Amino acid sequence: QVQLVESGGGLVQAGDSLSLSCVVSGRTIGAYHMAWFRQAPEKEREFVGGISWNGGSTYYADSVKGRFTISRENAKNTAYLQMNSLKPEDTAVYYCALDFRLRAGLTRDKYDVWGRGTQVTVSS
Repeated sequence: QVQLVESGGGLVQAGDSLSLSCVVSGRTIGAYHMAWFRQAPEKEREFVGGISWNGGSTYYADSVKGRFTISRENAKNTAYLQMNSLKPEDTAVYYCALDFRLRAGLTRDKYDVWGRGTQVTVSS
């Protein structure tokens, strides 16, 4: 069985930073693409950023480019999302996801395993 557990969310003010972690158990992540998504109330789950199996390639949604950075440490079976210059519109539940088929997708259906999510709330 494979499990993804996100952590690091919380309540911050606009302009602050947060770092999220995603620890994977039950499967080594070194051969797989990973991604972060987020979902705000009454909105669709949207792509935030993705990273290739070895960390050599990253890609981001336009809304977070220049502010968020995705990284990974395969030896720790962990992915990260560093979020800077947070805005109220970044408020959402943030999820990490694993792609077993190396699709490098931008939509929810392209990922195979999901974590339970961690809440990020940005106040003004």
